[in-house]
Amino acid sequence: MKIYLASASPRRKELLRQVGISFKTMPSAVEEKSTKTEPNEIVEELSYLKAVDVCGRLSGEGKEDFIVIGADTVVSCWGEILGKPADREDAVRMLEKLQGSSHQVYTGVTLAWKYKDMSAMYAVFSECTDVTMYSMTSEDIRKYVESGEPMDKAGAYAIQGFCAAYIQGICGDYNNVVGLPVGRVCQELKKRGLW
Repeated sequence: MKIYLASASPRRKELLRQVGISFKTMPSAVEEKSTKTEPNEIVEELSYLKAVDVCGRLSGEGKEDFIVIGADTVVSCWGEILGKPADREDAVRMLEKLQGSSHQVYTGVTLAWKYKDMSAMYAVFSECTDVTMYSMTSEDIRKYVESGEPMDKAGAYAIQGFCAAYIQGICGDYNNVVGLPVGRVCQELKKRGLW
């Protein structure tokens, strides 16, 4: 069965390649708006919407056997959900909130698969990783934001990028913070005989 990643994220693509999963990319065109309020429910809902969107497009193209992987990541800190920053000032605001404390990174994943004559089936789950950051000065934050790296990242930072200099520790799946709990994805695929 062909596997499709419902995302254009270079980080998610790299994680799938890292574990030997062959896939094609078909980014979802769905608007990322959630009706939920809890971080795990938000990412699960958004990953589901992305997977359903791509699954529908593949079915419309007459594809018969396929698997779609949809994913969404948010950061939760002191009760606030932090997605991708709207602009540089928003990135500064987020990093000011995160520095010197702990927060949670949630990634929701939806696996959608379809065989010839069957309706699509879905499995939805999420992972949470605790991240603790060292303190950052205003100058540190501004310099990091000026690098441009935070602008397309949930919580305005990349654990695998320049911001690694400010990561004190994590509890949970590192890859989940990067953007895809790839170990769990593999286990869920194997459990269903899909990989």
